[in-house]
Amino acid sequence: MSELGKRLKEAREAKALSLEDLQELTKIQKRYLVGIEEGNYSMMPGKFYVRAFIKQYCEAVGLDSEEILEQYKSEVPSVYSEEIPEQLSRVQSRKTIPAGDSKVVEMLPKILAVVLVIGAAILIYVLVSSYMSKPDSADKKDDKQNESVGYGKSEDFDKEEKDASKKQSEETQPASDEKNEDDAKKDEPKKEQKLAVITSSGKNSTYELKDTDTFKLKVKSKGSPWVGIKNGEGKLLYQGTIDKDKSEEIDFSNEKEAVINIGRAYETEIFVNDEKLEYSISPTEVNTQLVTIQFTKAE
Repeated sequence: MSELGKRLKEAREAKALSLEDLQELTKIQKRYLVGIEEGNYSMMPGKFYVRAFIKQYCEAVGLDSEEILEQYKSEVPSVYSEEIPEQLSRVQSRKTIPAGDSKVVEMLPKILAVVLVIGAAILIYVLVSSYMSKPDSADKKDDKQNESVGYGKSEDFDKEEKDASKKQSEETQPASDEKNEDDAKKDEPKKEQKLAVITSSGKNSTYELKDTDTFKLKVKSKGSPWVGIKNGEGKLLYQGTIDKDKSEEIDFSNEKEAVINIGRAYETEIFVNDEKLEYSISPTEVNTQLVTIQFTKAE
């Protein structure tokens, strides 16, 4: 095993990652990852891929790829310039546009502009003509309506109006009562959620979340930690490195458990419904931690 391979393998194991986990994270076949750790570059598809795979490996385990390639440049094969033409030769060159067609293409914007101007002029003419023809017919219609409709209120009309007003007030009364009940419910004190540690041992700690019907998890980065998040059934919901001052949020309201695997816990903050979780195990003493939060939804 080469010195570079040892360095990469130690970084991978520090994050509690298996080769299968790294394969899923980087999309690099496991046999190539094994070749990188063993320093066996002859099995790679080409020298270009050796450097590319090493860069992806470094990023996945939280190492500076440029620094690693510079430090171990004697172990990593160089990429020669003669490999580039071979790649470029596979790219088909664009077909040139015939001279006649190019003139048509140049004239096309001008033709479209003329068509748009003519269309706009026609539309304006139609709208103006339509607007000018409406007032006369509308005035005649209003005159006829004014002649046929009387505006005096009879005694029967006044009685009907009072009855309708009384009926409306009776119908709105239950609604106001319901509103008062809703206001009373709003004034009731809300239960505060409880987030407490149950057990902690080694790098493992378990918390209990209750007295709330929501469970929104936010993992915030203060550096560049690697984080893996699963639900209680072992389904992977997130895995990767979170950039500094960035965060990853997942709604676990319909789940019973959240499992957070953290590398560089001292660079990671965990929030549950905006409440900051206090590590039961010192993150400066134990860098890699496995935090489990059990959720019991309030009834």
